[in-house]
Amino acid sequence: MYRSALLFLTIVTFCTVPVLGQQWATDMFETTNHDFGTVARGAKAQFEFRLTNRYLEDVHIASVHSSCGCTEAKIEKPLLKTYETGAIIATVNTRAFQGQRGATLTVTIDKPYYAQVQLHDSVYIRSDVVFEPGSVLFGEVDEGQAVEKKVSLNYAGRGNWQVVDVRSDNPHISGRAVETGRQGGRVSYDLIVRVDKNAPAGYLRDHLMLKTNDNRMTQVPLLVEGRVVSGVTVSPASLFLGVVQPGETVQKRVVVRGRKPFKILSIQCDDEHFKFDKAADTEAKALHLVPVTYVGSDNAGKVARTIYIQTDLGTTASDLPAYAVVTDQNE
Repeated sequence: MYRSALLFLTIVTFCTVPVLGQQWATDMFETTNHDFGTVARGAKAQFEFRLTNRYLEDVHIASVHSSCGCTEAKIEKPLLKTYETGAIIATVNTRAFQGQRGATLTVTIDKPYYAQVQLHDSVYIRSDVVFEPGSVLFGEVDEGQAVEKKVSLNYAGRGNWQVVDVRSDNPHISGRAVETGRQGGRVSYDLIVRVDKNAPAGYLRDHLMLKTNDNRMTQVPLLVEGRVVSGVTVSPASLFLGVVQPGETVQKRVVVRGRKPFKILSIQCDDEHFKFDKAADTEAKALHLVPVTYVGSDNAGKVARTIYIQTDLGTTASDLPAYAVVTDQNE
């Protein structure tokens, strides 16, 4: 009852006129517009419209439809519980289309209330530059290991066209262009892309920017994706402990997994309401199930803390975000 009442009051705030009645749904999205800029033909052009359920009721995304065949849209996770995040993933078909393109993605939400949100993307697809493959996919990379991948670039147009520089905003990703052919108006390059050994654990999703001598369109982006994997990983990536009353106790389990057997030396949080059974995982093994206990505090509202797990491998497994909502016991 409390959950429904709270969400209802939140939505009523936005419902003073029909136009604002769906603002609660739009407010879940980090952005509703994305411009891919200029991309090469065949390049991977994908963007995640991220959203977070900010409410106590579950949010269900029923469907998403694109106004243009140039953009495919799909739902990452249809059901979002409190503080869970998801995405509408927009992918442009850069092989079948070219020139200026754009799409409106209509997202339909049917729970807890009906609403529609419109997302927009735009792109200019070059027909004279082609990547093969369309992006640099590193997959999983062990932390501390340097790796390289190669992508072919083919250009058709001016005979003096050149790649003059390859730039990256990520200090751990670099690239160089090696010319492999030039005949008439056709030019070929091998792009050597490198992730260095100092790249931190986490997801890679960055663009290399190819600077050319083309005054009309001087830059061409190339998507780089992958994941640098630590020796130890934690699941889930974030821990939601639920909606609790002051003094109420809840317990969840966290999976800590390693590439080789290890010991957990300590589990810490700067909030005394979080409790850990340190004696439960004293032996070395590749997988640990760690119980996390939370006792509701006296103060109502959202609780957001970080749990730190230290192992004998010399690294912190992960800074694990933990969340809970404490309700007012008088409600």
